[in-house]
Amino acid sequence: MTKTALITGASRGLGAALAKALAPTHHIIAVGKTVGALEELDDAIQAAGGQATLAPMDIDVDAAMQQLCRGIFDRWGKLDLWLHTAVHAAPLAPAGHIGPKDLAKSISVNVEATARLIAYVSPLLGAEGRAVFFDDPRGGDQFFGAYGATKAAQIALARSWQAETQRTGPSVKILSPAPMPTATRARFYPGEDRSALADPESEAARLLPEILP
Repeated sequence: MTKTALITGASRGLGAALAKALAPTHHIIAVGKTVGALEELDDAIQAAGGQATLAPMDIDVDAAMQQLCRGIFDRWGKLDLWLHTAVHAAPLAPAGHIGPKDLAKSISVNVEATARLIAYVSPLLGAEGRAVFFDDPRGGDQFFGAYGATKAAQIALARSWQAETQRTGPSVKILSPAPMPTATRARFYPGEDRSALADPESEAARLLPEILP
């Protein structure tokens, strides 16, 4: 039976690269907001002989995530792997000048949506499945207040889940990717020389042995 991999944040960057890397062994359930990018990912997966189910959804919409997880249960009964690469990158700003809407969106996507997804996905993973989160430690860095605080909170949630499931499963891993020329990074470092950054597909290949049991 083909294994299943849910990737939240699959439309571009590391999420898309991981989807392509896992496609030979997993049916990819690709969640992202950009329909065109998801369709390009689907074309690449099909060209390599794999299969994907596209879910053009916003993880910040609770009803959509409930529908997604119910659909996974109805079709496959379970989930083997969940990779959570989705994140909201608020504009850089001094701590005293963070826009209320930017902070609210960061909390909603990076913290609250992650907490809901853990609750919804955990029963699908069961004792044998695996969840993987990707750290980007910016907490305390100047001008990274909104992103750094909420990304740190997201990883704190993942670490608590990891500690709670050591004996019962699912397995929870937290990995630290190398800096990559992603759209998120471009928002933080416009005009950066990107030649020294890791290629997302190469980084996906490097991380794959740590992702798969």
